[in-house]
Amino acid sequence: MNARRVRDIDYQLMPGADRKTTDIVIERNGVVAVRPPNNYTPQQVDAVVESKRMWIYRNLAEWRDLNATAVVREWVNGETFLYLGRSYRLSLIAEQKESLKLKEGRFCLNRKLIDKGGTEAAQKAFEAYYSDKGIKRISERVKYYAPKVGVTASSIKVKDMSFRWASCSKLGALNFHWKCIMAPPKIIDYIIVHELCHMHHRNHSDAFWNEVDKVMPDYRERKEWLRKNGAGLSL
Repeated sequence: MNARRVRDIDYQLMPGADRKTTDIVIERNGVVAVRPPNNYTPQQVDAVVESKRMWIYRNLAEWRDLNATAVVREWVNGETFLYLGRSYRLSLIAEQKESLKLKEGRFCLNRKLIDKGGTEAAQKAFEAYYSDKGIKRISERVKYYAPKVGVTASSIKVKDMSFRWASCSKLGALNFHWKCIMAPPKIIDYIIVHELCHMHHRNHSDAFWNEVDKVMPDYRERKEWLRKNGAGLSL
């Protein structure tokens, strides 16, 4: 990726792809990512960004509004944490073998983690929990949806994806952010179908969305939920 600037718009120039149009996306962290056709020069990409600057301004403003309400959670008794779209209160437990477990409607966190490792250790416990539960659920749902999309995943991983929800390689390797498991099941399914359909079209063209629509006719509603609530899926 190369950082470039057109007027007052900073953007990341992504590697070219086998496509006819230039794809411009506002990523989860507010970065403007631009993926052009293979044969485009950086100057041609600059020209496209310039021509789309009003669209970029509007979408960046919307991104700022949505992320102004991002949740900052504290590691104290009674704080709420999300799992599969539901909120569970936190209980700090003095004597507990597991670092973290969900029991009787509460997230039970070993208090010694915070006493010894601080909030960083507590966060890692949650990340490990979400990753473990995420790989199991997402693998099952990929197995369910892949035949419907008409593709096969070569591998599935759940990890920290920085500002992306998920990714799909040319060889069918799927990666999902551990934060996905905080979302409601129907939103997790949307993220999965979205990535599976990228095996047919590695862009966000009409043809791509048509593939998504075939499998998930209400995808627009799910996509909009993620756009509005994605900032709250965080620790």
